[in-house]
Amino acid sequence: MFNQYEDIMSVTDVAEALFIGKNRTYELLNKGVLKGFRIGRIWKIPKESVREYILSQSGLH
Repeated sequence: MFNQYEDIMSVTDVAEALFIGKNRTYELLNKGVLKGFRIGRIWKIPKESVREYILSQSGLH
């Protein structure tokens, strides 16, 4: 899943992968629903966190 993306994804990558807007991605990060970390002002999101988010939303976890 998401083989075209690096192990650490950007907000743009996550938005593209989940078919959501960048604002929605920032909202998920700020609420802690999607796990990521910041380096300065730039969010970095582990690909595994995106997988976990998808599983939590699908009820398959």
